Amino acid sequence: MNRFLIGILSLILLFLACTKEKVGYEPTPYVLKIPSHFPQMNIPSDNPMTEEGVLLGRMLFYEKQLSLNNTISCGSCHAPDASFSDVNQFSQGVNGTMGTRNSMALINLGWQTSFFWDGRAQTLEQQILEPVPNPVEMHLQWKEAIVRLKSNVGYRNQFYKAFGVVEFDSTHVAKALAQFLRTMISGQSKYDVMYKFANNIPLNSSELAIKNAVTSDEWAGFDLFKSLNGADCFHCHNGALMQVQKFSNNGLDAAFSDLGRGAITNNPNDNGKFKVPTLRNIELSGPFMHDGRFATLDDVIEHYSTGIQHSATIDPLIEFASQGGVQLDPEQRNQLKAFLLTLTDQHFVTNPDFKPLNP
Repeated sequence: MNRFLIGILSLILLFLACTKEKVGYEPTPYVLKIPSHFPQMNIPSDNPMTEEGVLLGRMLFYEKQLSLNNTISCGSCHAPDASFSDVNQFSQGVNGTMGTRNSMALINLGWQTSFFWDGRAQTLEQQILEPVPNPVEMHLQWKEAIVRLKSNVGYRNQFYKAFGVVEFDSTHVAKALAQFLRTMISGQSKYDVMYKFANNIPLNSSELAIKNAVTSDEWAGFDLFKSLNGADCFHCHNGALMQVQKFSNNGLDAAFSDLGRGAITNNPNDNGKFKVPTLRNIELSGPFMHDGRFATLDDVIEHYSTGIQHSATIDPLIEFASQGGVQLDPEQRNQLKAFLLTLTDQHFVTNPDFKPLNP
């Protein structure tokens, strides 16, 4: 009799564990913390920001069940300490397969107008749908991924809280992840203070202290960065976001093993062009370029100084291409590097809101 009662009790407990808790759908609007010197972010009308959606996206970003063998998550190739990029030249997928492009840093994505190095995705939600079924990355069909998530009562509850749906699918996963990624805003570096000061934007007392601590080399590097006769970087990297929304052939190769944007548009004029990345947190996000060929910032500066390669599609704004680059001398290179280091935002990479919920 006791065994019979124990068996019945076990079945009841199992049933309760597998049953969705009674949760309501009362989403709380999420208020983005956009720096005052940034433009406003355009949020898709079909994916408004909510506290519940952001939380779900954070859970999913570090969820290894979204990979075939439960070994990697989005956060595996986009690590916080590396400014949400990969310290390796190429990332390794679940089958030991290696990618052919360096993982881009996930910074200020809410202002992007295209995604991936070749710009093949037009929205953040669209971009998110690709890595999970990609055989070189997580290699799990979305149908199986959703079955796994639905087997977890915590996820069932959270999807309902976020979107008011029981039968959620991959589009809801993409929306939640997009909401989380849009919260990942970097705007508290020394450069931000320099930018505000240079643009006559009022500084508060703490920012004034930072401005007063900017070194002469950092200011000189900033001037070189913006100078046509100096480092000449500002054509592709400027403004609060430190990025121009464009595709550029920056003189890496005379012949292309990777066509970049050209493989998407089938336009030979786009061959060898890649999305211009932000320079924010560049100190932390190496290796650099679409193929991670440069291990250090010094390598990058050397490339633009003396290593420019000619090709039919080279960006015409690289004005010193005919002489191999801008020919910076050692002092100028050190000053430019000093400025680039001002783009490091430790508040961003240490923000607890971007870390795993259960590390």
